[in-house]
Amino acid sequence: MSDAPALPPALGFPLALAAGLAIPVQGRINGALGTVLDDGIAAALISFGTGLVIMTALTLALPSARAGALQIIPSVRERRFPPFYIAAGAIGAFFVFSQSLTIGILGVALFTVATVMGQSLSGLLVDKAGIGPGGRRAATPMRVIGVVLTVLSVIWAVSPRFGAAGEVSAWLVPVLLPVAAGVLMSFQQAMNGTAALHYGTPLAATLMNFIAGTVVLLSAWLIKIALAGPGNPLPTEWWYYLGGPMGCIFIALGALLVRSLGVLLTGLCMIGGQLVGSLLLDLVVPAPGTIVVFATVAGTLLTLAAIILTTLPWPRRARARARRPVSG
Repeated sequence: MSDAPALPPALGFPLALAAGLAIPVQGRINGALGTVLDDGIAAALISFGTGLVIMTALTLALPSARAGALQIIPSVRERRFPPFYIAAGAIGAFFVFSQSLTIGILGVALFTVATVMGQSLSGLLVDKAGIGPGGRRAATPMRVIGVVLTVLSVIWAVSPRFGAAGEVSAWLVPVLLPVAAGVLMSFQQAMNGTAALHYGTPLAATLMNFIAGTVVLLSAWLIKIALAGPGNPLPTEWWYYLGGPMGCIFIALGALLVRSLGVLLTGLCMIGGQLVGSLLLDLVVPAPGTIVVFATVAGTLLTLAAIILTTLPWPRRARARARRPVSG
């Protein structure tokens, strides 16, 4: 098990925000790739396949990554954590598949709302159950308020895009897929964080994520082409193949940070990064139909305020006052 100290919040929060920035970039890329290929599974497989190539190269090049990879089999054999944790990559595969399949239908805005709904609520539950390496973290009133405020802020930030998604009936069923992916993401971060602690490095946990996810997606793709045939030919533009590197960034940082921040705060900071990244994408590289208005900017800022509110140690100070002896 790694004896590396936990990161201080002053460093952990900016890193989590940076990890969140990679998610909308990956979503834009994978959604576009799924549309070009007319095959969401193939797009997800390409994203995971390129990520696996990168992680394999890093593992071979870095001594710490090689040492961590050598701890994978002993950790599973000795049951240092539940063996099914090595399959956390299957959750990542499901998330990337949902990007590829639904972003073309919902748009990045509604996809973000759906994943935030699931991730915020499940992060609270995962922390309370103590699944992550940071142990149990109580669902204090301020944390609950922070989650509710985060969800409302995200809805406000993307509300100008709701009309672009068409009638409610057109996106109600597809939106359930990213909601489920968001719920599972908190469990994935907890599982990766626990595994990384025993491997000694988040790079080994990230490698296992891409191995497991690639196996799942390759199996699903082979079944798909046997039943329906392949999709369109691969595009020649290089940027379609950057989804994997983006995944390497947020999976590795997520595995590193859940020990220090907990699953909920890691997820909320990543949500803040998602919104900032989405806003920057819409301003710098706008997609067709992009709308950036006051609600978009204000909702993003309010989400960041909700994250700060959730991280403040209100309950700790309240308990300290309650334990203070009464004089006289």
